[in-house]
Amino acid sequence: MSATMESQPARRGRMAALAEWADSRLGYSRFLKAHASEYYAPKNFNFWYYFGSLALLVLVIQIITGIFLTMNYKPSAEDAFASVEYIMRDVEWGWLIRYMHSTGASAFFVVVYLHMFRGLMYGSYKNPRELVWIFGMLIYLALMAEAFFGYLLPWGNMSYWGAQVIVSLFGAIPGIGESLVEWIRGDYYISDITLNRFFALHVVALPLALVFLVIAHILALHEVGSNNPDGIEIKKVKGPDGHPVDGIPFHPYYTVKDLVGTVVFLALFTSVIFFAPEMGGYFLEHANFEPANALQTPEHIAPVWYFTPFYAILRAVPNKLLGVVLMGLAVVAFVFLPWLDRAKVKSIRYRGWISKAFLIAFAISFIALGYLGLQPATTAYTNAARVFAVIYFAFFFLMPWYSAIDKTKPVPDRVTYHAH
Repeated sequence: MSATMESQPARRGRMAALAEWADSRLGYSRFLKAHASEYYAPKNFNFWYYFGSLALLVLVIQIITGIFLTMNYKPSAEDAFASVEYIMRDVEWGWLIRYMHSTGASAFFVVVYLHMFRGLMYGSYKNPRELVWIFGMLIYLALMAEAFFGYLLPWGNMSYWGAQVIVSLFGAIPGIGESLVEWIRGDYYISDITLNRFFALHVVALPLALVFLVIAHILALHEVGSNNPDGIEIKKVKGPDGHPVDGIPFHPYYTVKDLVGTVVFLALFTSVIFFAPEMGGYFLEHANFEPANALQTPEHIAPVWYFTPFYAILRAVPNKLLGVVLMGLAVVAFVFLPWLDRAKVKSIRYRGWISKAFLIAFAISFIALGYLGLQPATTAYTNAARVFAVIYFAFFFLMPWYSAIDKTKPVPDRVTYHAH
């Protein structure tokens, strides 16, 4: 008994020595201090600040489930659809992994859109966080590409025709359009070689790009510090210890708080997986449960819901080339926000009614365009999409004007904080 008691401290001593040896060569303790325990974040974070950590959580879920899916998936036109059915029916827990991945794709865009909206509300793109915002937008673009390339992989009928429509859009580019379309497909039509190259990009290239961009996003954020609902730079007011008086260590305070958001998110996430994984055809289209058929077009071709706002803008423009340009501009316009916004304050809390009205109108137009992109291209829906597209672009193009003339409120010297 005494020998056992004596061996416990000895084991702990050996583990401590091993940890010290590894730390002296990796320096992970300095990294953890710089980015967690000694990284001071504003103490007035609210509900909207959950979505950054949730986006990271969903990225991990997508990578892990994607690895397991590739173990049984076959990237060939002959076997792709059957391999997905095999995963769903015969692989142990394969249905769960597939539904986690498909639901995760939609969950990723939900949390990213909410994360971006928080940035719009609190001016998180303004000085000194321009590079943080640019990295964030590059993540968004990579995520859209990742979702598009993965969309074809089940080789269902909607996947096939959806990819056919989206790829054909590049044909509108003057001069090089048709050659570019052929180069993307690798063939004269969507075929086995298209599936193979989309698989390679979805599984290898874009996940690597996403991981590196997320790391760059976090490093850039921690270099300049996090924004807050008041838009105040907490580094300007420091205490005798050199730490911001309006800041608290990210760990353990916000890691614990983020656990609450994680539990709530996982409860909703698993509820969807177990009770409504198709979400009425919005997450997994009904036509995608039929194998790809080049001779049978689905009754109504529409992309997955997270692409529909931009698809509605595309359909609202009669000219194909102009429609493609405006659809691309609708995505890229976010990148220029740090230079379009001329307001003297960051947060929507201290902006005037003009800025608030434009932001609300933008949010409504985005949701409306998303709905219209799912509907058939009737005259009424097309005209409505044109109206909302004008509102959408007005938010960006008129920003230098309305943000400059808008009357702002005085910003407090210290963050406003209410314990709860």
